[in-house]
Amino acid sequence: MNNIKAKDHIKFIVPSLLGVFLFMTPIKVAGNFTIPIAVLAGFIQDGLANYLSLIMTVIVVLTGILTIVFSLNPSFTKNKPFLQRLFLVGNFWMITRFIAAIFTLMIYFQIGPDIMVGEDTGQLLLDDLLHVLFSVFLFAGFFLPLLTNFGLLEFIGAFMKKIMRPLFKLPGRSSIDALASWIGDGTIGVLLTSKQYEEGYYTKREAAIIGTTFSIVSITFTLVIIEKLGLEHKFLPFYFTIIVAGFVAAIIMPRIPPLSRKKNEYINPEQKMIDESIPSEHNVFSYGYEKAIQRSRAEKGAGKFISEGVKNVLDMWMGVAPVVMAFGLIALMIAEGTPFFQWLGIPFIPILEWMQVPEAAEASQTILIGFADMFLPAIIGSSIASEMTRFIIGALSITQLIYMSEVGGLLLGSKVPVSFKDLAIIFLLRTIITLPVIVLLAHLFF
Repeated sequence: MNNIKAKDHIKFIVPSLLGVFLFMTPIKVAGNFTIPIAVLAGFIQDGLANYLSLIMTVIVVLTGILTIVFSLNPSFTKNKPFLQRLFLVGNFWMITRFIAAIFTLMIYFQIGPDIMVGEDTGQLLLDDLLHVLFSVFLFAGFFLPLLTNFGLLEFIGAFMKKIMRPLFKLPGRSSIDALASWIGDGTIGVLLTSKQYEEGYYTKREAAIIGTTFSIVSITFTLVIIEKLGLEHKFLPFYFTIIVAGFVAAIIMPRIPPLSRKKNEYINPEQKMIDESIPSEHNVFSYGYEKAIQRSRAEKGAGKFISEGVKNVLDMWMGVAPVVMAFGLIALMIAEGTPFFQWLGIPFIPILEWMQVPEAAEASQTILIGFADMFLPAIIGSSIASEMTRFIIGALSITQLIYMSEVGGLLLGSKVPVSFKDLAIIFLLRTIITLPVIVLLAHLFF
């Protein structure tokens, strides 16, 4: 560390602290805790509220058109790797983007049946969720290099290796992903994980574990759920229950299929495993700091930072929004228009009764509907009389983690190597693992 100059210290410390402030520092605004990125996103949502549905319609439709054009004429993207990565996505995703474009136009112009374009399905996605994704991705995507490119992951990773590797089979640097999700937002965690995987810092297995285990909703959204269920006075035991159940799932899930069967190789199979061992001449702090300085030195000027930020934003807008629209709308239509999820919940009735959960039949209808959208269990469960049952429903909906209207759709639209089948199995396994933990704690608190 003797050859480190003052400018090296500044180049690592200042951007990293700014990234921690923007993505992971809780601040109180209008009586509620949030993070600065969410505040910036809120300003955009408020300022462009009347235009965001149109803007997102243009983005989704333009993505569909350009994907078809470039896929039919790949020579247009010759020597343009960013355009190749953005639009040459294969036949399945090309069709998905085309369907998303049709869906979005139908919703925007209110053409089609109410089950598709109504306020609980299509409008919920286009006029609500996509507004959030536009604004969050705008700032999160642009400022994400502050977390990833200036040495913070290398520095923290040196300290967290001894915790993350034995417990969760993950590298130390992944602790930043987990923290960004829990304090910030699950969408930020997915974005961070996908970029780190693409850049060769996570193996396929590690990226899949992080994306499906730690990309949990933020404290802020937890407050929204608990308010909908009328349990504000139970916030501390509620969040404690989520942490305990999430911790148990995080230990078990990487050790069982499908996550345990993911290949432990990088996006470039020829890449060697990243060595996290600490040389004998270093302690944890000095080694982490030296690696951080080496990483920050590799950053060359503001132009590269801005260019990468803009590419991140476009990648998330055009890569994720169509997937969320296509899969999210189909899932919501099934949830709202059919008794499919109620049928799926029937086997849980005797289990809930055995666990002595009040109003087991009503609660069973919420068990699997969260796969469509995490807010649906709270909407349905809010009419249940038993506080303990509402507590269980709310905590379970958060610890299940995979829901197609956001995190599930984001994962499918990202480069994280998980399939729809993987997500369905992981959702079910997380339900089976966390439900007994939540019910046990609920009996202690009620």
